[in-house]
Amino acid sequence: MTGGERVEDRALLRGRGRFIDDLPQPPRTLHAAILRSPHAHARLGRIAAPEGVRLFTGPDIAAGLKPFIAALRMPMRHFPVATGKVRYVGEPVAVVLAEDRYRAEDALELVEVEYEPLPAVLSPSAAIADGAPLLHEAAGTNLANRRRFSYGDPEGAFAAADHRISIEARYPRSAVTPIECFGLITVWDPDAGAFEVTAPFQGPFALHPVMAAALGVPANRLRLRTPPDSGGSFGIKQGLAPYIVLMAAVARLAGRPVKWIEDRLEHLTAAGSATNRETRLEAAVMDDGRVTALRYRQLEDCGAYIKAPEPATLYRMHGALTGAYDIPNLEVENSIAVTNKTPSGLNRGFGGPQVYFALERLMHRIADRLGLDRLEVLRRNLVRETPYRTASGALYDSGDYGAVVDLARPALEELRKRRAAARAEGRLYGVGMAAVVEPTVSNMGYITTVLEHEQRLAGGLKNGALAAATVAIDPHGGVTVTADSIPQGQGHATVLAETVAGMFGLAPADIRVVTEFDSAHDAWSIAAGNYSCRFAPAVAGTAWRAAQTLRGRLARLAAARLDLPLEDIRFEGGMVGAGPEREVPFARLAGLAHWSPGTLPQGVEPALRATEFWTPP
Repeated sequence: MTGGERVEDRALLRGRGRFIDDLPQPPRTLHAAILRSPHAHARLGRIAAPEGVRLFTGPDIAAGLKPFIAALRMPMRHFPVATGKVRYVGEPVAVVLAEDRYRAEDALELVEVEYEPLPAVLSPSAAIADGAPLLHEAAGTNLANRRRFSYGDPEGAFAAADHRISIEARYPRSAVTPIECFGLITVWDPDAGAFEVTAPFQGPFALHPVMAAALGVPANRLRLRTPPDSGGSFGIKQGLAPYIVLMAAVARLAGRPVKWIEDRLEHLTAAGSATNRETRLEAAVMDDGRVTALRYRQLEDCGAYIKAPEPATLYRMHGALTGAYDIPNLEVENSIAVTNKTPSGLNRGFGGPQVYFALERLMHRIADRLGLDRLEVLRRNLVRETPYRTASGALYDSGDYGAVVDLARPALEELRKRRAAARAEGRLYGVGMAAVVEPTVSNMGYITTVLEHEQRLAGGLKNGALAAATVAIDPHGGVTVTADSIPQGQGHATVLAETVAGMFGLAPADIRVVTEFDSAHDAWSIAAGNYSCRFAPAVAGTAWRAAQTLRGRLARLAAARLDLPLEDIRFEGGMVGAGPEREVPFARLAGLAHWSPGTLPQGVEPALRATEFWTPP
């Protein structure tokens, strides 16, 4: 970043952003309102409405759908609308369509629903207790999955330890509330047998085939587009996936386009949240505070359904369960329960806070129990050299964790002084410290850790996470960039423009960044989307590689045109060449590839469009 003006801000600050509710709607569009359950657990009876109300009930909608595919094979039929019974407050029960949103909302009040309330279970430990009310009777249990892992020799480490110190932590549910709620426009084309959906869905696009399968169409018959702007997400707009399926199904039944905009109350009630987790964590500790082994017992609450990409929250941090510490032995028991709460999904931190809340509190407890300085215990256990392979397999490729602690120490001492002064005045003042290693960019294979080895082999091994970007140069030298990431305030247009402009010796203002995404036209793979801090390192880096490819082609063309050695070619100030006497305007050079491809020198590639894919090694 150069520190220049952000490209996006002018339109946004003047109210000229183009969000989902600002986009033109197709002719004959109907507006949807969702009737939601007021009960956490209840059997559904009669659903009725007066004549003239366009009402679509769960059985109406589910008849044309297939249950969502889930990572776990627990017997549960999950549709985007309740059938038979409701399992959380806010679960969709029916959809009403009308000519505008106001009539649709009014019509909801005319719908009558018979509920038979059932006992609800709201904590994961209560859910797996004997006699707990069952959410999914076919499963016969609320325990969706349990897996055990052992790395190194944890039993030996605990046997040899001077101390065994443990902690129990209950991490609560948390939810994010972006300024813009959910929304979408969906069109069914009966002649093509295809859907076109516009929504600020953030990905991961691993959910695209899941949505297509639920709708019963091939993935290439589900075109997913995003608006130019999205009013924030922090992970939660992954939760649009069930609503995309719901409204697409309703559009198919109605034979007309359907628009749905979520209101704030709906969002707070049922948009989803992070998981809550109950953890018992025990450490094998030596007298000097060194930790030689950890033993995790984690019980995850995924809500009423295991909704893709769950149980990824539990397994995203699996390789980093030892945090920033050099702990060679690890034992883990992971359990997943269903409860009468909203299904969980992507939320800021996505599994990280649940781990570090327990681990860092345990490190503090170890220091307190042994009478040692907390920061010193943290420092003694840090990974000392990288690259480093954790006990559970993650590779920390770089970093000097001790140096980071040394840099932070003066600030900690200053905070401690402020704390002492505040307490002397009778005020409460706390100081915390934590060492965190956060996986970023993602690896689409980590979720399969929930499966046994034989199951992973049967489904095909999964790994990596492709990022995609395209850079194109038109006949007049205009440069356009598209990428497989959806902006939500991160400055995509600014970052991509500056990244690509530098490669061509142009100004960022010369670069056009298309922030809309279209699955029918743009390059993408299942890792596409904006999550896990992937934009700057993965997506912008991939755009840089695409620009580098085109720079190489243009450099070879310029070298041949100007009769210069390739290594002498420079891109500066909109010119390409080796100085004032031996250079050509960038736009003219690009035009040669378009207007005179038949006379290009041998070996010079004429195509001025490059798409690059990149995956972490």
